[in-house]
Amino acid sequence: MNNKVLINLDVPELDLSFDLFIPVNELVWRISKLVVKSVSDLSGAGLNPNDSYIFINKINNRIYKNNETIIDTDIRNGTELILLKQTYVKSTQTIL
Repeated sequence: MNNKVLINLDVPELDLSFDLFIPVNELVWRISKLVVKSVSDLSGAGLNPNDSYIFINKINNRIYKNNETIIDTDIRNGTELILLKQTYVKSTQTIL
């Protein structure tokens, strides 16, 4: 495997799609930060780099964990990913 893979990235927040090379030896969270900066620069639209974003596989709906290395995932050349802003939902517990 080469040291980079070509992915197709959909960004619904901007209604745009990009073809990007990403390094396979980096962690998902680092790639996410780099991609958000790149997409912001390429589109001229502002994605907030302080927000958390997640990658979702467009085919099998897998959400990639931040501490995974790209090479240890199923991301390969031609993989279609979606970049979404991560939102946190506060859960409540009931005590019986």
